[in-house]
Amino acid sequence: MFEILDSLKSTSTGLDGLPAWFLQLGAPVFCKTLADLINLSVSTSVVPMQWKQARICPVQKTSGPTQPSDFRPISVTPVLSHITEKIIVRNFLYPALNSPLSTLSFTDQYAFRPSGFTTAAFIALLHKVTEALETNHYVVVLALDFSKAFDTVRHSSLLETVAQLELPDNVYNWLANFFNGHSHCTRFNGYTSQFRNVNASIIQGSGVRPVMYVVDAADLQAVTPGNIMVKYADDT
Repeated sequence: MFEILDSLKSTSTGLDGLPAWFLQLGAPVFCKTLADLINLSVSTSVVPMQWKQARICPVQKTSGPTQPSDFRPISVTPVLSHITEKIIVRNFLYPALNSPLSTLSFTDQYAFRPSGFTTAAFIALLHKVTEALETNHYVVVLALDFSKAFDTVRHSSLLETVAQLELPDNVYNWLANFFNGHSHCTRFNGYTSQFRNVNASIIQGSGVRPVMYVVDAADLQAVTPGNIMVKYADDT
């Protein structure tokens, strides 16, 4: 825990008011207490309510935004929540990706998983196309980008897929508790909105967000023999 706190990078402060610089500065004093707190949270599958509240700071996606869809809704989450999520991902979710059930596939996903990156996706696609051309006159490649893929994930279907992974019960229950009762407000031009419950989506800005989408898309597989799928997060 000391190493985690000591290596914290500068980031926006969540609604709990605990900045990263303060946790980093007090790492020698806080590390044992925070380790006990996080261990208690994971072992009892209870996520503190303060960790489930976020402030959205819209980040423009275009040079001249004119409508809400021109902004990316990045959630500023508490630093302690982000730390705990990263621990869950590193110690439990990443290992679970290496031993999925037959209904799930992670080998065709090249984003947000260990050893997966953009270059690997291009190499895999080029290899599959070249290999297919050895026995076919031509190859059809369809590239899909799912609109607002992260924002439209149903929590119920996501947790059904997570339940198929080899995870300790307390870790699965921790994730279920994490997605239940999440809320956020929006701050823009000096104004802050009221809190609204998050009924769907994987929280943008959260530590579990990337790998959770990888898990959610793991049951998306080609059904026609001869068809091959290459995924890069929400791009297929």
